[in-house]
Amino acid sequence: MKTDIEISQEVALQPIQKIAESIDLRADDLEFYGKYKAKIDFPSMKRLDNQEDGKLILVTSINPTPAGEGKSTVTIGLGDALNRIGKKTVIALREPSLGPVMGIKGGATGGGYAQVLPMEDINLHFTGDMHAITTANNALSALLDNHIQQGNELNIDARRIIWKRVVDLNDRELRQVIVGLGGPIQGVPREDGFDITVASEIMAILCLASDLEDLKLRLGNIVVGYTFDREPVTVSDLEIQGALALLLKDAIKPNLVQTIYGTAAFVHGGPFANIAHGCNSILATKTALKLGDYVVTEAGFGADLGAEKFLDIKVPNLKKSPDAVVIVATIRALKMHGGVAKNELNAENVFALKKGFANLKKHIENMESYGLPVVVAINEFVSDTKKEVEILLDLCSEAGVPVELTQVWEKGAEGGEALAKTVIETIDKQTADFRTIYSMGIGLGEKIETIVKKIYGGKEVVFSPKAQKQLETFTKYGWDRLPVCMAKTQYSLSDDPTKLGKPEDFTVTIRELVPKLGAGFVVALTGDVMTMPGLPKKPAALNMDIDKDGNAIGLF
Repeated sequence: MKTDIEISQEVALQPIQKIAESIDLRADDLEFYGKYKAKIDFPSMKRLDNQEDGKLILVTSINPTPAGEGKSTVTIGLGDALNRIGKKTVIALREPSLGPVMGIKGGATGGGYAQVLPMEDINLHFTGDMHAITTANNALSALLDNHIQQGNELNIDARRIIWKRVVDLNDRELRQVIVGLGGPIQGVPREDGFDITVASEIMAILCLASDLEDLKLRLGNIVVGYTFDREPVTVSDLEIQGALALLLKDAIKPNLVQTIYGTAAFVHGGPFANIAHGCNSILATKTALKLGDYVVTEAGFGADLGAEKFLDIKVPNLKKSPDAVVIVATIRALKMHGGVAKNELNAENVFALKKGFANLKKHIENMESYGLPVVVAINEFVSDTKKEVEILLDLCSEAGVPVELTQVWEKGAEGGEALAKTVIETIDKQTADFRTIYSMGIGLGEKIETIVKKIYGGKEVVFSPKAQKQLETFTKYGWDRLPVCMAKTQYSLSDDPTKLGKPEDFTVTIRELVPKLGAGFVVALTGDVMTMPGLPKKPAALNMDIDKDGNAIGLF
């Protein structure tokens, strides 16, 4: 079998203007980034406001494992398959971060014959959105430190600055640093640190902003630290929200690309789902909904993270809930959740499959608790045995959910036809009755407990002394009426990555709360989850190269 990059490089891409025309966009609507990439301008998005929204399909998955699930691949393949059966469909995805691309997780453009293209560009610098977000984030840091250096009119306590610098790479060495060393003219020494760019609040803001004015408002609401009197200091206090918005004026516009089959795809924004809200931009999804009869989008990692945040954070901003949810699973991953080691997954193991199914069943129940129709997509592998497939189909049937096998990695659009037809049938038969799992009127602690108990299946929540004090402080400021964005390991329903399957009677520890008022939520840090990842022993970058003709090698 050819590699993903070999498959992508053999595709004869269509000019992006032709892709735009297929969804009723004009050349004047586009800002071209070469032959195969474009952004949509604001007048064009405004022109679409009065058009009726299409149906929204959210793709999520079980808790990810090293065995692989293929959520992005199924998202892309489903979009292609829907177009193949005559349904005008647009795809909306997140942009990849260079950290995972050069680390261990890889890119986010799908795989096999279900890819968005040009995959090399999308996985690397694309249209420069990540760089713009990095620059805006670090401009804020520089202007904040300069304010303190130049007299500190706002009385900011340098010991209580919570804003960090960012870089779009995995770099553990930068998690904690000291800045301002070298004497008085070099600045005020203080502790600082770096997050990965996709964990920046500015990334979340870009993905949740509805237009440029909303972008500026949200940027102004960012809390950067506290005064010596323990009062919050915002970007508006520094009077720099306009400058930050200016740096983001192009990055906020959705990017249009294509799949192998010529399906239009908006790839825009890239917050991680384990440390941010994990969904592509509001503007990209809204634009797709105006242009397609069906829109297929995805939320990062498992349904306990990305899908929960999509439904509790993104939907209130999007003002459109999914018409159906597709949960992706593989037999290999379910066996791993059932206790099988990665090197033993090729052997048939019905017992482990049945045990691991508890993870999938919990995610099914969670999505149904939001009042949404659910379809299970089994992403097939060659190692799956006939008996294992039959048993998984029976287990899904017993759980009362439609289920289909998919082969989009190997067969592209054709391999997703059965899933596409089942999703359409489910939407036509079952009307979504969306409801959130908590009310915004309850306190932060109660919201966190609701998520832990209802979505994760946990027994209780323990707040560290620091987090307990923050609950009181945030309530005093009125921040307790915001939604919660849980920062948790993606590998488990619990906050312990070693607890696979469906753990029971576990406790989730909240070590710290971080206000993200610009994004409009409060982040709850659990366990030892990191906002700046490190590189593995053998990073993917070791396999990357470029040939004499400028073709990328080793991307996946």
